[in-house]
Amino acid sequence: MDFRTACEETKTGICLLQDGNQEPFKVRLHLAKDILMIQEQDVICVSGEPFYSGGGAEHNIPVVISKISKEQRAELSGLLFIGDAILQINGINVRKCRHEEVVQVLRNAGEEVTLTVSFLKRAPAFLKLPLNEDCACAPSDQSSGTSSPLCDSGLHLNYHPNNTDTLSCSSWPTSPGSRWEKRWCDLRLIPLLHSRFSQYVPGTDVSRQNAFQVIAVDGVCSGIIQCLSAEDCIDWLQAIATNISNLTKHNIKKINRNFPVNQQTVYMGWCEAREQDPLQDRLYSPTFLALRGSCLYKFLAPPVTTWDWTRAEKTFSVYEIMCKILKDSDLLDRRKHCFTVQSESGEDLYFSVELDCDLAQWERAFQTATFLEVERIQCKTYACVLESHLMGLTIDFSTGFICFDAATKVMYVGWL
Repeated sequence: MDFRTACEETKTGICLLQDGNQEPFKVRLHLAKDILMIQEQDVICVSGEPFYSGGGAEHNIPVVISKISKEQRAELSGLLFIGDAILQINGINVRKCRHEEVVQVLRNAGEEVTLTVSFLKRAPAFLKLPLNEDCACAPSDQSSGTSSPLCDSGLHLNYHPNNTDTLSCSSWPTSPGSRWEKRWCDLRLIPLLHSRFSQYVPGTDVSRQNAFQVIAVDGVCSGIIQCLSAEDCIDWLQAIATNISNLTKHNIKKINRNFPVNQQTVYMGWCEAREQDPLQDRLYSPTFLALRGSCLYKFLAPPVTTWDWTRAEKTFSVYEIMCKILKDSDLLDRRKHCFTVQSESGEDLYFSVELDCDLAQWERAFQTATFLEVERIQCKTYACVLESHLMGLTIDFSTGFICFDAATKVMYVGWL
């Protein structure tokens, strides 16, 4: 099976991200061949202090780690996390010390430092530091007059959600050897192979305005990505769809190497299946479809191993089902790009995909799978009823069809 691969998309742009109940904030999206990177702008220490902290007895909390510099020992150890409260330094109890006192203990601790920390379940607000272009923060009366690199980079540190005043720069340590830079740092990485994306509110037919989310195969979600315009949103969706499609085609090629010609895979992809029970809380659920050999497979998750193919939620013979691409007048709700699959038992399955290109890809794949299966079978006989008589219908790929009386064997011949 030969798959032509479209050009891979690379794309970078600024969007808003809403994650949970947080207010939307600015992020940079970078789309590569096999991954979607979501980055936030941050100020990091490129030399000097291995981590940065805030809080202290003056704020009625222990000193809390608010930054961990990349590629420093504190990060490489994998033992320290943002939100850890420093309780002891080399056995010295510092949980009730002021911030500057803790900083001095750290600077005098020597080459080997042993920290005792405890993660604060409710992190102080100053751990969430919004970036601003301009900083009006000035050194307080108690400061040495040297502004903090953090403040120079535009970080305003609000230690209480109801307090609109910023902490003075003097409450943050400065080190002559420290150098800080504003950079885009990875917030979330979404592998694109077998990932899915959607403009719709999960489980519904309600489309978000100029927004979407991407969900990796392991369930990691991008959060709601809000684009600046409808055109920008479509551009992102089409670019992401192109890269997912290319990865899927490449993966299918690898899978097909392990199976004979009559068991080749021609399609794999996510769609949303409409629930048949109207009492369900969810109107739609994500479903993974695959066309392989003589069968259409319906999975809850992409099949990875040979064993996974035997555990499909449902399996249908391709030559015993009918697929219909729905017109706008046939749609059951506000979702677009829908199709139905009807089995020989009369079961109707209703599916929705995200884009026109997804629907076209499914239609081509189904036609290909049907043609290959008919060509392989060549001849098939079915029982049927004609004017209350039990009949037999033989369909032959080469010669046409023959309809005959099941009892007398009298034939009625026609052509396809």
